[in-house]
Amino acid sequence: MSYILVAEDDQFLNKMYKINLEDEGYTLKFVTNGEQAIESIDRQKPDLLILDLLMPKVDGFAVLEHIKSKGYAIPTMILTNLSQDVDQEKCKELGAADFFVKSDM
Repeated sequence: MSYILVAEDDQFLNKMYKINLEDEGYTLKFVTNGEQAIESIDRQKPDLLILDLLMPKVDGFAVLEHIKSKGYAIPTMILTNLSQDVDQEKCKELGAADFFVKSDM
């Protein structure tokens, strides 16, 4: 069973992830800010990270920088409201596997 860490501060989206992914058999852990995401990643590496960029305390870019600085190999999917090409490029440079704009979904 795969362990997915969801770092998202929008409770509606977290409910959506929970309904859709747990029904598929995934184990989920939810955190609502980047500081919690970093702590959780350091404790147990997820099989997949679903990461928002705009979160309280520590943003998603800092989470990606932490993952890269530690040399962790964690597939990361960005789901964000940031739609600028520069944001997408920065995420890819920091190791994100994919980038989705929430408003496009």
